[in-house]
Amino acid sequence: MIKRILSTTVIFLLAFGLSIAQQSYAPFLKVNMQDRSMVQLSEEIVMGIESKNFTIIGQYKPMQSDNMLVICFTRDDLQKAGLSFKDRGALASVLKIGLLKTSEGVTLSIQNPMYMFYAYFRDDIGKQISVLRKIDSDAKHVLTDLYGKLSSFGGELEVDKLTNYHYKVMMPYFDDPIELETYNSFEEGLEYIQQKVVASTNVKIVYKQVFSEQKVAVFGLALTNTEEGESEFLPIIGESHLAAMPYEIILQGKEVTMLHGKYRIALYWPELTMGTFMKIISTPGYIEDTFEDITKK
Repeated sequence: MIKRILSTTVIFLLAFGLSIAQQSYAPFLKVNMQDRSMVQLSEEIVMGIESKNFTIIGQYKPMQSDNMLVICFTRDDLQKAGLSFKDRGALASVLKIGLLKTSEGVTLSIQNPMYMFYAYFRDDIGKQISVLRKIDSDAKHVLTDLYGKLSSFGGELEVDKLTNYHYKVMMPYFDDPIELETYNSFEEGLEYIQQKVVASTNVKIVYKQVFSEQKVAVFGLALTNTEEGESEFLPIIGESHLAAMPYEIILQGKEVTMLHGKYRIALYWPELTMGTFMKIISTPGYIEDTFEDITKK
């Protein structure tokens, strides 16, 4: 009898694990197009975000365009969950909602929280899964409570692919970051980066999270150069994915790193063809060079 129960339990767990691995997520979710102004909609969304006890930490216009807006927000439980993952987990402690105005109206989208969580937390996600699902639900309800049902877009990846994502053979994974600089201390690195960003003409701080006790800082940075920054590559790969922006760097202890452009861009534009990717072939290198300019001593 005990053996039968154990066998049944094992079969159930294997089946459950297989079903999770086969579950698919899209990078973005959106509601029906809206016909009101960007100002009205952004004000409503801000109130909706705050009603779920999230805190807005930054807003910006990608490509410096009045037709685009990204709202960045976080919450204590999200920050704690992110910090519990030592391998750059704090990168996932910010959620984003995008507004994109076209001649047809305004599209409201959200970066799918669970898509990001599986990609960044990978096989270790289980230790925080209940907290993360609650965060995911609350974030989605910001839009659904105001505008109705969400629909997915931007492609889909199964969990087993998402937790071990890379675009093509020989392309980087999440755990292949670009190491930008190592400082004598966390405090030195934090001060140096802040000074360099303020003086830069190619980047602008959208948000900054500093966790002094854990010696972790995350900077969300707009790429403002009109010839090689967002204005150059977003129209090519798809402005509708604007909630993937801004790009981040993370300072952990003495070392500042970034996700490789060939990983991060492909992750949030998973339907990119190789032909389209080749049109922005210089973009990952440009982003790396730009971030080196604000981090190298």
